[in-house]
Amino acid sequence: MAVDLATFSPKRILVCQLRQIGDVVLATPSIELLKRRYPDAEIHLLTEKKCAPLLEHNPHLGKVWALDKKVLSSLPQEIAWYWHVARTGYDLVVDFQQLPRCRWVVAFSGAPARLSYTPPWYTRLLYTHSSDMLDGYSAMSKASVLRPLGIEWNGERPRVYLTDEEHAFARTLLAQAGLQPEQRLITLDPTHRQPTRRWPLAHYAGLVSLLAERDASLRFLPLWGPGEEAEIQELSRLCPAGSLLLPERMLSLREMAACIAEADLHIGNCSAPRHIAVAVGTPTLTVLGSTTPAWTFPSPEHADIALNLPCQHCNRNHCPDPRCLTGMLPGPVADKAMEMLKK
Repeated sequence: MAVDLATFSPKRILVCQLRQIGDVVLATPSIELLKRRYPDAEIHLLTEKKCAPLLEHNPHLGKVWALDKKVLSSLPQEIAWYWHVARTGYDLVVDFQQLPRCRWVVAFSGAPARLSYTPPWYTRLLYTHSSDMLDGYSAMSKASVLRPLGIEWNGERPRVYLTDEEHAFARTLLAQAGLQPEQRLITLDPTHRQPTRRWPLAHYAGLVSLLAERDASLRFLPLWGPGEEAEIQELSRLCPAGSLLLPERMLSLREMAACIAEADLHIGNCSAPRHIAVAVGTPTLTVLGSTTPAWTFPSPEHADIALNLPCQHCNRNHCPDPRCLTGMLPGPVADKAMEMLKK
Protein backbone atom coordinates (compact mmCIF):
# COMPACT_ATOMS: atom_id res chain seq x y z
CA MET A 1 0.00 0.00 0.00
CA ALA A 2 1.36 3.41 -1.01
CA VAL A 3 2.21 5.91 1.70
CA ASP A 4 -0.31 8.73 2.18
CA LEU A 5 1.88 11.74 1.46
CA ALA A 6 -0.65 14.11 3.03
CA THR A 7 0.16 12.71 6.48
CA PHE A 8 3.69 11.48 5.77
CA SER A 9 6.48 12.88 7.95
CA PRO A 10 9.86 11.62 6.70
CA LYS A 11 12.87 11.73 8.99
CA ARG A 12 15.59 11.15 6.39
CA ILE A 13 15.32 12.25 2.76
CA LEU A 14 17.60 11.50 -0.19
CA VAL A 15 17.55 13.78 -3.23
CA CYS A 16 19.10 12.40 -6.44
CA GLN A 17 20.58 14.99 -8.84
CA LEU A 18 23.78 13.61 -10.30
CA ARG A 19 24.64 16.26 -12.89
CA GLN A 20 25.32 18.67 -14.56
CA ILE A 21 26.79 21.50 -12.49
CA GLY A 22 24.08 23.98 -13.46
CA ASP A 23 21.32 21.45 -12.86
CA VAL A 24 22.64 20.74 -9.37
CA VAL A 25 22.57 24.47 -8.60
CA LEU A 26 19.01 24.56 -9.94
CA ALA A 27 18.08 21.79 -7.49
CA THR A 28 18.91 23.95 -4.46
CA PRO A 29 15.47 25.63 -4.32
CA SER A 30 13.88 22.17 -4.09
CA ILE A 31 16.22 21.25 -1.25
CA GLU A 32 15.29 24.45 0.56
CA LEU A 33 11.58 23.76 0.03
CA LEU A 34 11.92 20.21 1.33
CA LYS A 35 13.63 21.48 4.48
CA ARG A 36 10.93 24.10 4.96
CA ARG A 37 8.21 21.44 4.57
CA TYR A 38 9.98 18.94 6.85
CA PRO A 39 12.15 21.02 9.24
CA ASP A 40 13.00 18.03 11.43
CA ALA A 41 14.10 15.83 8.52
CA GLU A 42 17.72 15.20 7.59
CA ILE A 43 18.26 15.81 3.88
CA HIS A 44 21.04 14.16 1.87
CA LEU A 45 21.96 14.71 -1.78
CA LEU A 46 23.42 12.23 -4.26
CA THR A 47 25.49 13.97 -6.94
CA GLU A 48 28.70 13.62 -8.93
CA LYS A 49 31.97 14.65 -7.32
CA LYS A 50 32.53 17.52 -9.76
CA CYS A 51 29.27 19.17 -8.62
CA ALA A 52 29.70 18.71 -4.87
CA PRO A 53 31.78 21.84 -4.09
CA LEU A 54 28.86 24.14 -4.85
CA LEU A 55 26.84 22.43 -2.12
CA GLU A 56 29.35 23.14 0.65
CA HIS A 57 27.94 25.16 3.59
CA ASN A 58 24.36 24.64 2.39
CA PRO A 59 22.41 24.83 5.68
CA HIS A 60 19.59 22.64 4.36
CA LEU A 61 21.80 19.62 3.65
CA GLY A 62 23.00 17.14 6.23
CA LYS A 63 25.20 15.14 3.86
CA VAL A 64 26.36 15.07 0.26
CA TRP A 65 27.09 11.70 -1.36
CA ALA A 66 29.70 12.55 -4.02
CA LEU A 67 29.89 9.87 -6.70
CA ASP A 68 33.45 9.52 -8.00
CA LYS A 69 33.35 7.59 -11.26
CA LYS A 70 37.14 7.28 -11.33
CA VAL A 71 37.14 5.44 -8.00
CA LEU A 72 34.12 3.27 -8.85
CA SER A 73 35.87 1.75 -11.83
CA SER A 74 34.02 -1.57 -11.96
CA LEU A 75 30.37 -2.57 -11.89
CA PRO A 76 30.69 -4.53 -8.60
CA GLN A 77 32.28 -1.47 -6.96
CA GLU A 78 29.49 0.75 -8.25
CA ILE A 79 26.72 -1.55 -7.07
CA ALA A 80 28.31 -1.93 -3.63
CA TRP A 81 28.52 1.85 -3.29
CA TYR A 82 24.91 2.37 -4.42
CA TRP A 83 23.83 -0.24 -1.86
CA HIS A 84 25.78 1.55 0.87
CA VAL A 85 24.15 4.89 0.01
CA ALA A 86 20.68 3.43 -0.36
CA ARG A 87 20.70 1.50 2.90
CA THR A 88 21.30 4.59 5.03
CA GLY A 89 17.70 4.52 6.19
CA TYR A 90 15.78 6.85 3.90
CA ASP A 91 12.02 7.00 4.15
CA LEU A 92 11.70 9.43 1.22
CA VAL A 93 13.76 9.39 -1.98
CA VAL A 94 13.27 12.16 -4.55
CA ASP A 95 14.75 11.34 -7.96
CA PHE A 96 15.04 14.35 -10.27
CA GLN A 97 16.82 12.54 -13.11
CA GLN A 98 15.95 8.82 -13.37
CA LEU A 99 19.46 8.08 -14.64
CA PRO A 100 20.60 4.44 -14.32
CA ARG A 101 22.81 5.30 -11.34
CA CYS A 102 19.89 7.02 -9.63
CA ARG A 103 17.64 4.07 -10.32
CA TRP A 104 20.05 1.66 -8.61
CA VAL A 105 19.85 3.74 -5.43
CA VAL A 106 16.08 4.11 -5.65
CA ALA A 107 15.67 0.36 -6.10
CA PHE A 108 18.01 -0.52 -3.24
CA SER A 109 16.61 2.05 -0.82
CA GLY A 110 13.41 0.29 0.16
CA ALA A 111 12.07 3.73 1.07
CA PRO A 112 8.30 3.74 1.67
CA ALA A 113 8.02 6.88 -0.51
CA ARG A 114 9.95 7.15 -3.78
CA LEU A 115 9.00 10.24 -5.75
CA SER A 116 9.92 11.39 -9.26
CA TYR A 117 8.49 12.95 -12.39
CA THR A 118 6.21 10.65 -14.39
CA PRO A 119 8.44 7.69 -15.33
CA PRO A 120 8.32 5.54 -18.47
CA TRP A 121 6.40 2.29 -18.19
CA TYR A 122 9.53 0.16 -17.80
CA THR A 123 10.66 1.89 -14.56
CA ARG A 124 7.24 2.72 -13.13
CA LEU A 125 7.48 0.09 -10.40
CA LEU A 126 10.56 1.79 -8.95
CA TYR A 127 8.51 4.78 -7.80
CA THR A 128 5.57 4.92 -5.42
CA HIS A 129 4.53 8.45 -6.41
CA SER A 130 5.09 10.69 -9.42
CA SER A 131 4.07 14.06 -10.78
CA ASP A 132 4.10 15.61 -14.25
CA MET A 133 6.69 18.38 -14.44
CA LEU A 134 5.30 21.84 -15.10
CA ASP A 135 6.66 23.92 -17.97
CA GLY A 136 8.51 27.12 -17.14
CA TYR A 137 11.65 28.23 -15.35
CA SER A 138 13.86 25.19 -14.91
CA ALA A 139 14.18 25.34 -11.10
CA MET A 140 10.41 25.76 -10.83
CA SER A 141 9.87 22.83 -13.18
CA LYS A 142 12.15 20.69 -11.05
CA ALA A 143 10.38 21.74 -7.84
CA SER A 144 7.02 20.87 -9.40
CA VAL A 145 7.93 17.21 -8.87
CA LEU A 146 7.40 17.91 -5.15
CA ARG A 147 3.73 18.87 -5.52
CA PRO A 148 2.46 15.52 -4.15
CA LEU A 149 4.19 16.52 -0.89
CA GLY A 150 2.19 19.74 -0.73
CA ILE A 151 5.20 21.80 -1.84
CA GLU A 152 4.91 24.68 -4.31
CA TRP A 153 7.68 26.87 -5.75
CA ASN A 154 7.15 30.54 -4.89
CA GLY A 155 10.07 32.27 -6.55
CA GLU A 156 12.85 30.73 -4.47
CA ARG A 157 16.12 31.26 -6.32
CA PRO A 158 19.06 28.88 -6.48
CA ARG A 159 21.68 29.46 -3.81
CA VAL A 160 25.38 28.89 -3.36
CA TYR A 161 26.54 29.69 0.15
CA LEU A 162 29.93 31.43 0.26
CA THR A 163 31.99 32.12 3.36
CA ASP A 164 33.46 35.48 4.38
CA GLU A 165 36.89 34.02 3.64
CA GLU A 166 35.84 33.11 0.10
CA HIS A 167 34.52 36.62 -0.53
CA ALA A 168 37.80 38.05 0.77
CA PHE A 169 39.80 35.67 -1.44
CA ALA A 170 37.86 36.82 -4.52
CA ARG A 171 38.46 40.50 -3.76
CA THR A 172 42.18 39.84 -3.31
CA LEU A 173 42.41 37.77 -6.51
CA LEU A 174 40.62 40.45 -8.53
CA ALA A 175 42.85 43.18 -7.13
CA GLN A 176 45.94 41.16 -7.99
CA ALA A 177 44.58 40.70 -11.51
CA GLY A 178 44.35 44.48 -11.84
CA LEU A 179 40.84 45.49 -10.74
CA GLN A 180 40.89 48.95 -9.13
CA PRO A 181 38.39 50.05 -6.43
CA GLU A 182 36.72 52.56 -8.77
CA GLN A 183 36.27 50.01 -11.58
CA ARG A 184 33.21 47.86 -12.26
CA LEU A 185 33.41 44.15 -12.98
CA ILE A 186 31.63 42.06 -15.59
CA THR A 187 32.23 38.31 -15.62
CA LEU A 188 32.17 36.62 -19.01
CA ASP A 189 31.38 32.99 -19.81
CA PRO A 190 32.52 32.70 -23.44
CA THR A 191 33.00 28.93 -23.67
CA HIS A 192 30.73 25.91 -24.06
CA ARG A 193 31.32 22.34 -25.19
CA GLN A 194 28.24 22.50 -27.45
CA PRO A 195 28.65 24.76 -30.51
CA THR A 196 24.92 25.53 -30.61
CA ARG A 197 25.23 27.27 -27.23
CA ARG A 198 28.51 29.09 -27.88
CA TRP A 199 28.37 32.70 -29.03
CA PRO A 200 31.45 33.32 -31.24
CA LEU A 201 34.61 34.54 -29.51
CA ALA A 202 34.91 37.37 -32.02
CA HIS A 203 31.47 38.59 -30.93
CA TYR A 204 32.55 38.49 -27.28
CA ALA A 205 35.60 40.56 -28.20
CA GLY A 206 33.38 43.01 -30.07
CA LEU A 207 31.11 43.23 -27.03
CA VAL A 208 34.06 43.98 -24.74
CA SER A 209 35.24 46.71 -27.13
CA LEU A 210 31.81 48.35 -27.29
CA LEU A 211 31.25 48.26 -23.54
CA ALA A 212 34.76 49.55 -22.80
CA GLU A 213 34.13 52.48 -25.15
CA ARG A 214 30.84 53.34 -23.44
CA ASP A 215 32.11 52.97 -19.88
CA ALA A 216 35.84 53.22 -19.27
CA SER A 217 35.43 51.90 -15.72
CA LEU A 218 34.41 48.43 -16.90
CA ARG A 219 36.74 45.46 -16.63
CA PHE A 220 36.00 41.91 -17.73
CA LEU A 221 36.85 38.59 -16.08
CA PRO A 222 36.58 35.63 -18.48
CA LEU A 223 35.73 32.29 -16.89
CA TRP A 224 36.87 28.94 -18.20
CA GLY A 225 36.98 25.26 -17.42
CA PRO A 226 39.44 22.41 -18.04
CA GLY A 227 40.80 22.35 -21.58
CA GLU A 228 39.45 25.80 -22.50
CA GLU A 229 42.61 27.85 -21.93
CA ALA A 230 43.29 28.27 -25.67
CA GLU A 231 39.91 29.92 -26.19
CA ILE A 232 40.62 32.42 -23.42
CA GLN A 233 44.03 33.17 -24.94
CA GLU A 234 42.35 33.81 -28.29
CA LEU A 235 39.77 36.07 -26.64
CA SER A 236 42.56 38.01 -24.94
CA ARG A 237 44.27 38.50 -28.30
CA LEU A 238 41.06 39.90 -29.82
CA CYS A 239 40.10 42.23 -26.96
CA PRO A 240 41.43 45.74 -26.30
CA ALA A 241 44.61 45.76 -24.22
CA GLY A 242 43.95 46.02 -20.51
CA SER A 243 40.23 45.26 -20.72
CA LEU A 244 40.44 41.66 -19.48
CA LEU A 245 41.45 40.50 -16.03
CA LEU A 246 43.31 37.21 -16.40
CA PRO A 247 44.05 35.13 -13.30
CA GLU A 248 47.21 33.05 -13.41
CA ARG A 249 45.24 29.79 -13.28
CA MET A 250 41.78 28.35 -13.78
CA LEU A 251 39.51 29.07 -10.83
CA SER A 252 37.83 26.34 -8.81
CA LEU A 253 34.04 26.29 -8.82
CA ARG A 254 33.78 28.05 -5.48
CA GLU A 255 36.45 30.61 -6.42
CA MET A 256 34.51 31.26 -9.61
CA ALA A 257 31.29 31.70 -7.63
CA ALA A 258 32.99 34.14 -5.26
CA CYS A 259 34.35 36.21 -8.17
CA ILE A 260 30.95 36.25 -9.87
CA ALA A 261 29.48 37.50 -6.58
CA GLU A 262 31.77 40.56 -6.84
CA ALA A 263 30.54 41.43 -10.35
CA ASP A 264 28.00 44.05 -11.37
CA LEU A 265 26.82 41.80 -14.22
CA HIS A 266 27.46 38.35 -15.65
CA ILE A 267 27.27 37.91 -19.43
CA GLY A 268 27.64 34.56 -21.10
CA ASN A 269 26.37 31.48 -22.83
CA CYS A 270 23.67 29.18 -21.52
CA SER A 271 25.88 27.28 -19.10
CA ALA A 272 26.49 26.67 -15.40
CA PRO A 273 28.02 30.09 -14.56
CA ARG A 274 24.74 31.87 -15.34
CA HIS A 275 22.98 29.73 -12.71
CA ILE A 276 25.84 30.27 -10.27
CA ALA A 277 25.42 34.02 -10.80
CA VAL A 278 21.73 33.81 -9.91
CA ALA A 279 22.71 31.75 -6.87
CA VAL A 280 25.09 34.44 -5.55
CA GLY A 281 22.85 37.41 -6.37
CA THR A 282 24.56 38.79 -9.49
CA PRO A 283 22.42 40.00 -12.44
CA THR A 284 22.77 37.98 -15.64
CA LEU A 285 22.50 38.47 -19.39
CA THR A 286 22.59 35.29 -21.48
CA VAL A 287 23.00 35.01 -25.25
CA LEU A 288 20.69 32.20 -26.31
CA GLY A 289 21.33 29.84 -29.19
CA SER A 290 19.57 26.49 -29.23
CA THR A 291 18.26 26.63 -25.65
CA THR A 292 15.04 28.20 -24.43
CA PRO A 293 14.28 31.12 -22.08
CA ALA A 294 13.08 28.54 -19.53
CA TRP A 295 16.63 28.60 -18.11
CA THR A 296 16.34 32.30 -17.21
CA PHE A 297 15.29 33.22 -13.67
CA PRO A 298 12.03 35.21 -13.89
CA SER A 299 13.00 38.62 -12.51
CA PRO A 300 14.12 41.98 -13.97
CA GLU A 301 17.70 41.35 -12.82
CA HIS A 302 18.05 38.40 -15.18
CA ALA A 303 17.62 38.60 -18.94
CA ASP A 304 18.36 36.70 -22.11
CA ILE A 305 18.73 37.90 -25.66
CA ALA A 306 18.02 35.97 -28.86
CA LEU A 307 17.26 36.52 -32.53
CA ASN A 308 14.14 34.35 -32.16
CA LEU A 309 14.55 32.74 -35.55
CA PRO A 310 11.81 30.32 -36.64
CA CYS A 311 14.11 27.39 -35.81
CA GLN A 312 14.88 28.65 -32.30
CA HIS A 313 14.87 27.21 -29.70
CA CYS A 314 15.58 23.75 -31.07
CA ASN A 315 17.65 22.33 -28.16
CA ARG A 316 19.93 20.64 -30.69
CA ASN A 317 23.64 20.17 -29.95
CA HIS A 318 24.77 20.40 -33.58
CA CYS A 319 23.71 22.65 -36.43
CA PRO A 320 25.26 23.18 -39.89
CA ASP A 321 24.30 26.87 -39.84
CA PRO A 322 24.00 28.30 -36.30
CA ARG A 323 22.71 31.69 -37.46
CA CYS A 324 20.99 32.16 -34.11
CA LEU A 325 24.49 32.76 -32.68
CA THR A 326 26.56 34.09 -35.58
CA GLY A 327 23.76 36.49 -36.50
CA MET A 328 23.48 37.94 -33.00
CA LEU A 329 25.92 40.83 -33.34
CA PRO A 330 27.62 42.53 -30.37
CA GLY A 331 25.67 45.80 -30.70
CA PRO A 332 22.28 44.65 -29.35
CA VAL A 333 23.98 42.70 -26.56
CA ALA A 334 25.99 45.78 -25.57
CA ASP A 335 22.82 47.89 -25.56
CA LYS A 336 21.07 45.43 -23.25
CA ALA A 337 24.10 45.17 -20.99
CA MET A 338 24.34 48.95 -20.59
CA GLU A 339 20.62 49.08 -19.81
CA MET A 340 21.08 46.49 -17.08
CA LEU A 341 24.17 48.21 -15.65
CA LYS A 342 22.17 51.42 -15.19
CA LYS A 343 19.52 49.73 -13.03
